Amino acid sequence: MKHFIALVHKDSDSAFGISFPDLPSVFSAADAEDDLTANAIEALRLWAEDEALPHPSSYDDLMVREDVRAELAEGAFLVRIPFIEDDTRIVRANVTFEKGMLDALDAAAKERGLRRSAFLASAARKDIEAA
Repeated sequence: MKHFIALVHKDSDSAFGISFPDLPSVFSAADAEDDLTANAIEALRLWAEDEALPHPSSYDDLMVREDVRAELAEGAFLVRIPFIEDDTRIVRANVTFEKGMLDALDAAAKERGLRRSAFLASAARKDIEAA
């Protein structure tokens, strides 16, 4: 899994804006700070539909860049955005659960019209991206 470092900007009369030093044309916004990560991930996903994502720069590499330092001096702050790349390969994995948990998983998956594996993958993605 990749992590991109993003710059967050906030003026007193505007929403939060988020941009990526590694991807100058990728940006997003959010009215609430709690929505920043989800909106940033969506912006990265949309970019990745048409273009290959570069290898993310490290924190140290970004901190020597004058443009990044200037943004930080003006009040921006950094956030680390997780990005799980879509891969069409399907891999079988054997997992073990307590019986009650497995029953609850199967019931939740059925309620959503999903198979167990699709439900687990969706839940894992949400948890990883929310961290």
